[in-house]
Amino acid sequence: MNTSWHPESDATPSPRDVEFMACTLEARHGKYAAAIADFFSNVHCQDGDAGRSWAWAGVAEVVRQRERERLSS
Repeated sequence: MNTSWHPESDATPSPRDVEFMACTLEARHGKYAAAIADFFSNVHCQDGDAGRSWAWAGVAEVVRQRERERLSS
């Protein structure tokens, strides 16, 4: 199994992938999950990788949405 990163490959995540990453970040980093996803989004943006930047921005948005839903309950 080849697990190396291929920067030229498409980074468009499925909704399931985004949800999984949001859950993983929340479980590992709690209230910092959205900030960590934003950090990765910014790093990829600075490296010129718009696809991965967009993907991480989507993860950050899902984390924030889930937080809003928890707080409104």
